[in-house]
Amino acid sequence: MSERFAQFEAADLYNDLDDEPRRHWRDLWPGLSVAVLATMAAGFVADRYHAPLTLMALLIGLALNFLRGDARMAPGLGFASRTLLRWGIVLVGARVTIGQIVGLGPMTLLAVVLILLATLGAGIVVARALGLTGAFGMLAGGSVAICGASAALALATTLGERRVNQGQLAFVLVGISAASAAAMFFYPLIAHQLGLSERQAGFMLGASIHDVAQAIGAGYSFSDDAGQIATIVKLTRVALLAPVLALIATFLPAEGGKRARLSVPWFVTGFFVVAAINSVVPVPAIVGRFAQGVAAAFLACAVAATGIRAPMQALLGTGTRPLLVIMAASLVALLLSLAASVLLV
Repeated sequence: MSERFAQFEAADLYNDLDDEPRRHWRDLWPGLSVAVLATMAAGFVADRYHAPLTLMALLIGLALNFLRGDARMAPGLGFASRTLLRWGIVLVGARVTIGQIVGLGPMTLLAVVLILLATLGAGIVVARALGLTGAFGMLAGGSVAICGASAALALATTLGERRVNQGQLAFVLVGISAASAAAMFFYPLIAHQLGLSERQAGFMLGASIHDVAQAIGAGYSFSDDAGQIATIVKLTRVALLAPVLALIATFLPAEGGKRARLSVPWFVTGFFVVAAINSVVPVPAIVGRFAQGVAAAFLACAVAATGIRAPMQALLGTGTRPLLVIMAASLVALLLSLAASVLLV
């Protein structure tokens, strides 16, 4: 598995794309050092030109994309884009409270669920219209609707290789990585052009962007308040992976008795635990600022590493129909998220 999909890794939250044994800490230094230096450079540029840190981290990471071919970089870049991302998400919980989560309101939470289901359904419908299988549409649409590459792996495990072959899975992993990176850059610009408020922009970005790192990064590139809302909305989508897989497993049993993992990821639980602590325990201001600073650094480093690892050349030579399914599902998610942000948020 790891050799086959190593070139498609991005921000792999569940560590599903890399089943290699743990490496020695010295193996992490080449790639991790590059990611840290890219983050420091992004910090300098962001401070100098008053630009969003995460956006600068992504651009600098993409500029260093040629380094992804160096095998020595892989362990450290993987650590930055997975482990640092997860802990950054946990620490982001120090920025929010349970009151803010509840403050989204039942209608807003219902909108997140409906957008997810509509995006998943759009993937199935467009895939069938283009002569592809409904299973591929479920894979592509579900990946867009929930949490990108990690959802793709979980969905593929549930569907089985007879319904979704390895080539189709690989294409979705590549397409999701490219689409999510593009969304992180363009969606905040759309929000600015439409004059969305911070709360509306945060909902739109959190409800429409594919991968967690890009959704959070896009939110904070708009504003800190938008970043908090985007984080809450996006992690709500991630938590919905478990019930979605359960439904698929119930109505479309996987081959060979296999079942995808249905538990909520630990970093999502950690996020809500930290938010709960922040809601009920008086946290000293200096501790809160430190946690926020570490979270921002971890997230920026994860985004930089994701940019370095992004498979920018992998889409060359592929057919257009599978890509159209991803694009259609992404467009549905964006339009519905925009509509909900204006009408409900």
